[in-house]
Amino acid sequence: MTRISPASEDQLTASKDLLALAAAAMGFEANSLKVMARQPAILQGFMALSAAILGPNASLDPVLRQMIAHISSAAAGCAYCQAHTAHGAEHRGADAAKLEALWSFETSDLFSPAEKAALDLALAAGSVPNQSTDAHFEALRAHYSEDEIVEIVGVIALFGFLNRWNDTLATTLEDSPLAFAESHLAPKGWVGDRHTD
Repeated sequence: MTRISPASEDQLTASKDLLALAAAAMGFEANSLKVMARQPAILQGFMALSAAILGPNASLDPVLRQMIAHISSAAAGCAYCQAHTAHGAEHRGADAAKLEALWSFETSDLFSPAEKAALDLALAAGSVPNQSTDAHFEALRAHYSEDEIVEIVGVIALFGFLNRWNDTLATTLEDSPLAFAESHLAPKGWVGDRHTD
């Protein structure tokens, strides 16, 4: 159960445009953002950063961005973000077999060398302590420009914030990502106890 309740109705009304924008992109209203709405400047800053990294002007494929976020969240141990990112990948058209194999991307033939390089960095950089090395960047440079690599690291860093935010607050999972996680992630070992009522 969440440790801090969502913002009051007045606070949510004051942030309704930002929350509606996020809900349109995600397909549901995120409880994490409703808690951020208690401090409107935090919500505004987070939404601006999120739009720069995940928005329509980003160069990386939206499914790849969600897979990077998922792997880095798995490395950090945030069940809330794992549910959101896997659900988000499906929402953006990810192949079901690829999602099923996501936790074994290193050995799966479903992932290209470029995807494996990005996901390998996500796994290393999402770990605590950070396990990223020069070799990760050498592997990335074979497939991505430096601008694209900055975007990959941006996704990992954005979800680093969200991993700490949601695990610390024990943010309650919303119905849609929870149902997805229970159906698709739980058989692979996902446990969302901290994030369920």
